[in-house]
Amino acid sequence: MAPINLNLILAFSLALLGVLIYRTHLMSTLLCLEGMMLSLFILMTLLISHFHMYSMAMAPLILLVFSACEAGVGLALLVKISTSYGNDYVQNLNLLQC
Repeated sequence: MAPINLNLILAFSLALLGVLIYRTHLMSTLLCLEGMMLSLFILMTLLISHFHMYSMAMAPLILLVFSACEAGVGLALLVKISTSYGNDYVQNLNLLQC
């Protein structure tokens, strides 16, 4: 395995570990999710170019589109929670209220 692929897999694993550790703060979770998406994008782009699978060349762009949508929804949720509750602690939210 090439060192760049190993580094990207390590970056993805560390971002996943960050999601598991910092799951109480919404902002930290969103940043870790963006790190995961970025490492997946770079890894997918490198693998497609390495194996000459040019029919799959649109897949990294589709991943970026979904990542941008996820970031937009996450930031909107962060703003709504911050204005409603005053912080971004996920543990303090009572999701059963209407």
